[in-house]
Amino acid sequence: MSEDVLSTPGHLISLAARGFARLSESRLKPLGFGVGQLPVLVALKNGKASTQRDLARFAKVEQPPMAQMLARMERDGLIRRTPDPADRRSSRIVLTEDAQTRMPEAIATLFQGNREALDGFTPSEAEQFVAMLARLIVNLDKIAAADPP
Repeated sequence: MSEDVLSTPGHLISLAARGFARLSESRLKPLGFGVGQLPVLVALKNGKASTQRDLARFAKVEQPPMAQMLARMERDGLIRRTPDPADRRSSRIVLTEDAQTRMPEAIATLFQGNREALDGFTPSEAEQFVAMLARLIVNLDKIAAADPP
């Protein structure tokens, strides 16, 4: 009996990821945010990164798409660039006050969507599911690091 490729974890996770992205995008758009901006917003809010290079590394994207995203975020008034005192070729990126003010509602909106998506899961099942996904991501990162591009 052959496996059904549409029932594999990779395919099902891909479907779930697209579903979460659509849900999040539709709910974040009225708040002035995009789902792709979340890693950048969170990294800046939590002080995890403050340069384009660090943000690209944090979000696991290449520099050119990060540069484009940051340009759009700057245009939309979500971030501000300031000269880096330690390196004149670089700039520091910070959230604007407007973005900081709107972020709590965006985060609450995302948590609500996650709660709705996990409807019917017990708290223990939801916690176990998240732990399994985190382990899966670690495994995928190891595989990607071992495989040459």
